[in-house]
Amino acid sequence: MTLKNRSGIVWMKKLLLIFFLTGIIHGGIGQANNEKLRLSISEAQAYALRNNRTVKSSIINIDLAGKKIWENLALGLPQINVDANYLHQFVVPEISIGPYLDIDALPDGPITRTDIENAYKDSPPIALGVSDNTTIDFTLSQLIFNGQYFAGLKAAKVVKQVSEKALVKTEDQTKESVAGAYYLVLVLQENIRVLKETQMSLDQMYNEMVRMNQQGLNEETDVDQVNINRSNITTLLTSMESRKETSLKLFKYLLGVGFEKSVELTDNLEGIIEQGNLRYLSSPEFQLQKSVDYQMVGIQENLSEMMLKLEKSTYLPSVSAFYRHQEQTNQPSFNFAVKDVVGATLHLPILSSGMRSAKISQAKFDLEKIRLNKQDTEQGLIMEFETARNDYQSAYSNFTVNRESMALSKKVYDRTIIKYREGVSSSFELSQIQNQFLSAETNYYNSLLSLLNAKAKLDRILRIN
Repeated sequence: MTLKNRSGIVWMKKLLLIFFLTGIIHGGIGQANNEKLRLSISEAQAYALRNNRTVKSSIINIDLAGKKIWENLALGLPQINVDANYLHQFVVPEISIGPYLDIDALPDGPITRTDIENAYKDSPPIALGVSDNTTIDFTLSQLIFNGQYFAGLKAAKVVKQVSEKALVKTEDQTKESVAGAYYLVLVLQENIRVLKETQMSLDQMYNEMVRMNQQGLNEETDVDQVNINRSNITTLLTSMESRKETSLKLFKYLLGVGFEKSVELTDNLEGIIEQGNLRYLSSPEFQLQKSVDYQMVGIQENLSEMMLKLEKSTYLPSVSAFYRHQEQTNQPSFNFAVKDVVGATLHLPILSSGMRSAKISQAKFDLEKIRLNKQDTEQGLIMEFETARNDYQSAYSNFTVNRESMALSKKVYDRTIIKYREGVSSSFELSQIQNQFLSAETNYYNSLLSLLNAKAKLDRILRIN
């Protein structure tokens, strides 16, 4: 075997190894991406708080507020600037100091007045600049006192607190939305399960009715009526399946995952209902101070107070100091520029024709409005809690009644099917009882969903994890 052939074989082995490893890597990534998410309600809420895009946006707002604080803080820290200016003069100004006595022009012997007069010569002009020059200025400035600076810095910190509370509110709203979507999918799954059981029962009955009709034991109208009932169940089942897929997509959207991701819900309806009953069928206490909305309006009140102080600080003077050093790349013969300068600036507001006073009055009005809004928020939050608590108790009462009604309707429906098979009941009566059962089933699941949504709302209001 030649050296060239051996090199080719080695190269092919390396290439196959690369393809093999690449397939393993991509296969592992594909399996990781297709791995099913198995989530309880609490796990789903925690997952959404890490991946929901609205929550992530609120976190960015906090980071922005932090950078804004540093921006305001930096205004009071030393500032260093370097400026370079290029200057070209088309005509450079010149100056002449007049005639001067040239001693070398005097004769060696006796000197006469005429010799002295002849020894005077005109001095050459002196340029007062250069045609091309670049000036470099180095400036160091420092704010010493400014009332607006300190008031604005405090206000910026309060703004960050508002962003932090807004994040908490967004998280609470996201958890409520995730819970609502979770409950809706569970209810639809349960509804679909019951409808499929009903469909199987009707399919079995239809096959029996067809065999009986072939033997001449019933009329064809009876078979058609059962078939119509089957079609109604199939249509309703298709609608529920479609609604479940849409609700599942909404749930994934709230989680912050792609629609292609497989998700399994691990909690059951009975456990969720029992948990809600233990919490809210008694008399839960509402603590106003724990409400995020109440905390936010309190922070907004502090911010309005800061803004009032900020407007009042416009009457205060401001003092700053600076040091400047200047260099020129092409210095003229006569240069009167001072290289190093130290100075201070005092700004004293005297008259603004009522502008500052008007801004202070506006800030006072804004503060008064915020305090009125705070009182409204207090009462509104108490009313919201009491309404939500009453809604839950009312929803539980409706749920209990509809659950019993569905159980009775199912019992009547099952008995009617038996009677129909025995020839005691008519197809018309069977159709009526079936519609009654489906209506009771719909009312039950609607009341169940209302109960779960009322629980999710109370969980948000009381900030229960």
